[in-house]
Amino acid sequence: MMFIHLFAFRWKPETTAEQKNAALQEIRGLQGQIPGLLETWAGKNVSPHGQGYELGGVMKFQDQASLDAYGPHPAHQKLVQWLMPLIAPIEVDFEA
Repeated sequence: MMFIHLFAFRWKPETTAEQKNAALQEIRGLQGQIPGLLETWAGKNVSPHGQGYELGGVMKFQDQASLDAYGPHPAHQKLVQWLMPLIAPIEVDFEA
């Protein structure tokens, strides 16, 4: 079974537009670097019901092992090192 990883970010007030754009590009750039990551969609939230979450995304993984390997993967870790201090994230993972 495939696994879906959903995420959304609330940016902290000090986050610049350049950092927001860099995060979006780096998230999209994980495609092709993470084994078992089949598809990636990410973008600015345009919903009027977004509750302050300004960026959202969906990733589709081949299986649970691929999803489990995503977190510690060096490409992902490089991103989260600078990104985590700038966001209040929410994540949901489920079997599809």
